[in-house]
Amino acid sequence: MIRFRLNEMISEKSFQEGRRITIGEVAKETGINRMTLSKMINHKGYSTVTDNLDKLCAYFQCGLDELAEYVHEDEG
Repeated sequence: MIRFRLNEMISEKSFQEGRRITIGEVAKETGINRMTLSKMINHKGYSTVTDNLDKLCAYFQCGLDELAEYVHEDEG
């Protein structure tokens, strides 16, 4: 399963900039619907379009490997 690291990315950017960054701000700056961002954070295995990944990578100035990770699910 793919897990998005949005909470971690928001926390890291907040720390670097010395201010609180909200999901609403990320939504406004990227043009991604706030509900979509919320689902990416809270829904296990949520699927999104590559355009959203591109916008988030640009916003956080990161690569896909920093934005998302593969988590192996045990079949049991």
